[in-house]
Amino acid sequence: MKKARIIYNPTAGRELVKRKLPDILERLERAGYETSAHATTGEGDATKAAKHAVEEKFDLVVAAGGDGTINEVIKGIAEQPNRPKLGILPAGTTNDFARALHIPKDLLQAADVIAEGDSMHLDVGKVNEQYFINIAGGGKLTELTYDVPIKLKTMLGQLAYYLKGIEMLPSLKPIRAKIEYDGNMIDEDIMLFLISNTNSVGGFEKLAPDAKLNDGYFDVIILKKTNLAEFIRLATLAIRGNHLEDDHIVYVQAKNIKITPADEMQLNIDGEYGGLLPGEFTNLQQHIEFIVPESFIKQQEDY
Repeated sequence: MKKARIIYNPTAGRELVKRKLPDILERLERAGYETSAHATTGEGDATKAAKHAVEEKFDLVVAAGGDGTINEVIKGIAEQPNRPKLGILPAGTTNDFARALHIPKDLLQAADVIAEGDSMHLDVGKVNEQYFINIAGGGKLTELTYDVPIKLKTMLGQLAYYLKGIEMLPSLKPIRAKIEYDGNMIDEDIMLFLISNTNSVGGFEKLAPDAKLNDGYFDVIILKKTNLAEFIRLATLAIRGNHLEDDHIVYVQAKNIKITPADEMQLNIDGEYGGLLPGEFTNLQQHIEFIVPESFIKQQEDY
């Protein structure tokens, strides 16, 4: 019998995974998996649990939580020679990666997707010996994902990020940065950069509309120096996906990127603090096999 290991954040989604766990286990058992579960106890525990699952030769690992939990699980399996399939049960605040994969918000519907077993090999990003599945970025505004208190995220969800973002707007300042990508270079003042693997970033579903998750390319968005009014205008355009033609935006696709800021700039990896730049970003094409809905597979094939 195939073996599955659910690695879940017991506090995510107002403890929703914890409450739904018996039903989730039942669905995976019916799909032919001998299933067990591990509740994470703190930062880094999901990575250890994922490594253990690989050592124990589990066929499937299921990450249940937000983008941070998924990222930790990725860290645990990305360097292993025999990587299990990876399923996702979204229980975070924004669930950007799950949304990009068309995985339902409802946990039991997401468990049904895993039980159906359709899968696809997708890209994973690597930077400075760390991994990311959705987004890596830098610039003051990217820091708000870990500046928002956990209690506020739990109570207000995505609204908490918007409120924090509005609070930070007056303090936004550009930083000089050299950005090298696939033989090209940009050297100027920027407000932020985003290196995306998906089209869903921070709740914006059209921020990188051309992103494809298995083509070996990142979608790179660079916001040049702007004033506050221009920034607000661009944010409004981004909601509709009409921002990429603006003169303040640089949008390219690249496999390898190196970013060297002139001043201190923090690195944000899948919504968590990832140390300080500089950084070298590499796309690991089709590195991990994810369980995904049939609708997602069809969308990727139609691109």
